[in-house]
Amino acid sequence: MIDLGSGAGLPGLVLAILGAPGVELVEADSRKCAFLREAARITEVDVTIRPCRIQAVPPHPVDVVTARACAPLDRLLGLAEPFLGPETECLFLKGERVEDELTLARKHWTMTVRLCQSRSDPRGSFFACSR
Repeated sequence: MIDLGSGAGLPGLVLAILGAPGVELVEADSRKCAFLREAARITEVDVTIRPCRIQAVPPHPVDVVTARACAPLDRLLGLAEPFLGPETECLFLKGERVEDELTLARKHWTMTVRLCQSRSDPRGSFFACSR
């Protein structure tokens, strides 16, 4: 699993704490990386922290790509592409403009989407998509 633009570790670090194996956290901001390292140390969770821009991570297929507040969907799919394999699922947390983002992304991407309402904010949603 790879979490793009991990920031404070949502959702990647949380999923690792819950037991998801092989989690990679990609974050370019050094202060956020320091936080992620400390949170991983305190929680004793095994994660790989990649302190760089997403584009600098060597391409490799993963089972799951996650992101929250990283980029608009059409751009986010381009960032995720180097990590997509035939069975990869993308789990993206989005806000109230998710339908607009999906409409724009569908102009350039073919995908199957399952949209779910956020439990923490009724204006937000998350969706799972695959090729």
